[in-house]
Amino acid sequence: MKQGINKVTLVGNVGDNPRINETKGNSIVANLSLATNESYKDKDGNKQESTEWHRIVAWDKRAEILRDYVKKGDSLYVEGKLKTSSYDDKDGIKRYSTEIWCENFLFLSPKNS
Repeated sequence: MKQGINKVTLVGNVGDNPRINETKGNSIVANLSLATNESYKDKDGNKQESTEWHRIVAWDKRAEILRDYVKKGDSLYVEGKLKTSSYDDKDGIKRYSTEIWCENFLFLSPKNS
């Protein structure tokens, strides 16, 4: 296989209302956090729960739809790809940030919730 696959599928709850920005090129970008929850039993049989937070980025028309229809607590199905960038923090240490660039999403919350 010559090409790899970079595909992410998540179902979770929006952690806060989407943050909307406009780029210098007049593109609209939405940033939001999505929480996915997992429950399992530990080795002693006790139920454990964990939450993983994901940073979602959507552009243009998808960003507009998220801006207009999504709010904190809503359930979303998100498909996208991983994008990792790096930056130097205030102490000059290289840091990495991984986001999911949204390619598709579905609303899972009832319309008037």
